[in-house]
Amino acid sequence: MKKKALIFGVTGQDGSYLSEFLLKKNYIVHGVKRKSSSFNTKRIDHIFNNKKFKLHYGDITDALNVSNLINKVKPNEIYNLAAQSHVQVSFELPHYTSQVNAIGVLNILESIKNSNLKVKFYQASTSEMYGNSSSKMQNEITEFKPRSVYGISKLFAHQLVKNYREAYNLFLSNGILFNHESPRRGETFVTKKIIDFFKDYKKDGNSILELGNIYAKRDWGHAKDYVEGIWKILQHDKPDDFVISTAKMLSVKNFVNKVAKKFSLNIYWKGRGLKEKAFLKDNNKVIIKINKKYCRLTEVDALCGDFKKANKILKWKPKISIEELIDDMINNDS
Repeated sequence: MKKKALIFGVTGQDGSYLSEFLLKKNYIVHGVKRKSSSFNTKRIDHIFNNKKFKLHYGDITDALNVSNLINKVKPNEIYNLAAQSHVQVSFELPHYTSQVNAIGVLNILESIKNSNLKVKFYQASTSEMYGNSSSKMQNEITEFKPRSVYGISKLFAHQLVKNYREAYNLFLSNGILFNHESPRRGETFVTKKIIDFFKDYKKDGNSILELGNIYAKRDWGHAKDYVEGIWKILQHDKPDDFVISTAKMLSVKNFVNKVAKKFSLNIYWKGRGLKEKAFLKDNNKVIIKINKKYCRLTEVDALCGDFKKANKILKWKPKISIEELIDDMINNDS
C-alpha cells in the first residue's frame, strides 16, 4: 500500500518542495490550500497533473473542515506547514497570526485525537521561538524566549504538540527549523528581497533597496535540504523534537555583500545606525539604505542551530552551502 500524506500549507515554499519529495518516494500526496479569489498555486502548478497529487480547499482555523479532511483522506502522515510566517506582519496582525499558528494547530491535534486513525503528525516549529537566546547555539533543550507574536504563537503550538504527545500517546513531532530559503521564497522575505533587487538593478540601475537591521545574524539553509529533514523526523521509530539547521551564521549585511559580488558589483558601506548606506565603488551612487519601518519592534540579534541530534539519530545533515543557495536563488525562478 502506498503511503498517504496530508500537507496543510501545500502552496508555500516548504509545501511545494515536500510534495515533490514525497511524490518521488511514491506517496499519494493530498495538499490543502485556502480558498481565495486568486489561484496562488504557482509553486505547485508543475505537479497538478500528477495522478498521485490531490488538492483540497481548507483552512486550519476551521475545526470542522480540518476534522472532515483528516477523516476523508485517512492519511498515514500529516504535515502542518500552514502559518502566518512573516515575523514583522505578526506585529500588525497579532490576532490572525495567533489563530492560524496556535489555534489552527490545536484544531489539527484535536481532530487526530478524535479520529481513531493511526497517523504521524509533523508540526513546523521555528528558531524564532528562541528569541534573544543567551546560548551561542540553540538545540532541543535551549530555553525559549520568543520576541514576536509569530514566535510566541509558534511556541504555543510547539508546547501543545508535546503535551498531546504525552497526554494521549500520539505520534506527534516538532521540527525546529532555522531559516531556510530557496528560489520559491516569498518576495517579502529578506533574502529574496535582496536577490530580486540585485537582479532588477542589473537591468535598470535606478532603484534603491531599503532594509531594516542589517546586523541581525541568521542560520540560513536551503529548503530542499530541510524538507528531507522534515520527512526523516516522521520516519523515526518514535515521536520526538529535532532542530534542523546548518550550524553556520551570517549577518544580513554579509548576505548582501555576497549577493552583490555574485552580480559583479563592488559596494562599500558608510555611516552608522539608520544613516548607514551602501554605495557603488564605481560612481559612489547609493544603492542601499536603512528604513526604520523594516526594523522589528523587538529584534532578535542572532540565531544559530545545533543539529547534532538530527545528525546522530536521523542521519540528517545539510548538503547545500550558502554559496550554492545564493546561486540557486539567482539562477532559478521556480
